[in-house]
Formats: sequence, C-alpha cells, structure tokens
Amino acid sequence: MTHHELPLPDYDQLPVGSIESRVRTLGEGGVRQLLDYEREHANRVAVVQILEHRLVALNTGEAEPSGGSPQGIAPEAASGVAGGSDASPQTQGPPVNPPSQGVPTNPAQPRR
Repeated sequence: MTHHELPLPDYDQLPVGSIESRVRTLGEGGVRQLLDYEREHANRVAVVQILEHRLVALNTGEAEPSGGSPQGIAPEAASGVAGGSDASPQTQGPPVNPPSQGVPTNPAQPRR
C-alpha cells in the first residue's frame, strides 16, 4: 500500500496530534488501513497506540466516525497568507544619540 491510497491526505507529514484528531473521521476500515501502513513504515509507537485505541473504541461501540471530512483544512498547514515583516529603512526609528558618558557600543570609550 502506498501513501497515496491512504484515507488521510499527506498522512506521512501529519504531526501525531493531527493524526489523533483526524482519525476520528474514519470508520474501522480506514483506521485499520492506517494501522497496517504505520506498522509497515514508520512504526511510531505513539501513532500505533492511537490507532489501536481508536480501533478498539470503534469495535466495541464506544465511538463512531465523527462524520467530518479527512480532506478538510489542516490547521497545521499554512493559510496561504504571506508573512514577513513590514520593517524597512522607511519604517526605522530615529537615530540614537550616544549618552554623554560614552559610546553605547563601547561605554569605556569617552565620547568626543
């Protein structure tokens, strides 16, 4: 099975916390697919435990799929809004005058 066949998109890149919340949208078959894939590939203990617990909860009737979409917007993905700083030479503060007792970069050197 390849990662393209998994019920959660970009499964291999999801953090453990996201897997835990996204797996709630899946039924028994989807969780079993992820568990088999995880055991064959990364075999992360925390993820295997999450998937095993979810599978038990689904099998015993303690839980049901949430009905949400595993394809939904991922909170761990960038929103597409460009970040960065508005700082530029035009927005810099006024020049700093050195104090009378010395130069700020070398206080032992007196000002001339």
